[in-house]
Amino acid sequence: MKASVPHIVQYQGSKRKLAPKILPFLPIRFGRLIEPFAGMAAMSIAVAKEHRSERFVINDLNEPLVGILREAVNNPEHIISAYTAIWNEQFDYESGSEAHYYHIRNCFNRGDKNPALMLYILARCVKGAVRYSANGQFNQSPDKRRNGTNPITLKKNIYGVSQILKGKSNFYSCDYREILEMARPGDIVYMDPPYQGVCTSRDSRYLSGINFKEFVDSLNRLNSRNIDYIISYDGFCGNKEYGEDLPEDLGLKKLYLDAGLSTQSLFNGKKLVTKESLYISHNLNKRREASQPVLPLF
Repeated sequence: MKASVPHIVQYQGSKRKLAPKILPFLPIRFGRLIEPFAGMAAMSIAVAKEHRSERFVINDLNEPLVGILREAVNNPEHIISAYTAIWNEQFDYESGSEAHYYHIRNCFNRGDKNPALMLYILARCVKGAVRYSANGQFNQSPDKRRNGTNPITLKKNIYGVSQILKGKSNFYSCDYREILEMARPGDIVYMDPPYQGVCTSRDSRYLSGINFKEFVDSLNRLNSRNIDYIISYDGFCGNKEYGEDLPEDLGLKKLYLDAGLSTQSLFNGKKLVTKESLYISHNLNKRREASQPVLPLF
């Protein structure tokens, strides 16, 4: 039986479930995977699990998410211990576990940089969804049906991630364009930017949206530098399509991946299938069609 791919915690928007459908479009071996919009780094974890690459650049503008990943990969014992202490506190908290969640959230919003705080909030909040107010305060409510990920489960998950990424990963929290400038031929860039269907100038998940024209300009620059990339970008749910297509002159191959039933539609009493767009850069698609995997540049 094939071993399961580890993940740290539930995260809305994660590509963990779609990763097995995206991996076939990647070379068997390549120099480095770069994730400018990493979230919880589902693709880096999936690629590392299959030993397709031995080097990873993991970036997200949401620095607390990067803090969780950096600590989980490099210092798993520390973040597991800190999370366990916070998780256990909720059962002895005088006003109850929900009040404890708001207390931890307030500590986080006041500037406590302990990655375990963000990890607990993410593990305990509704749908594992990161949401911020206009002034940058985390404002997602607790899930009243559960107490968050049990530390025993979390420990197994974190050690699994650390085992495959430790010593191979560099972590950043900066503008995606800075990360794209790090790319070199032989790397693969995987991008899961804020969806147009979710935001315009601002996305509560990433604190800031991206400008469509600037993003297209960045893709043109990648093309000119002979950098291969894959993009998860918008799609449709039922009969409703989200976002503007990327320009044809970029030379990208566009596919649709079945992302399953829409969670939001289920909440509304409907069963609508979500399809997510996948764009593959020209040279990478040519290699895939010719079944010529890229050799590693180690």
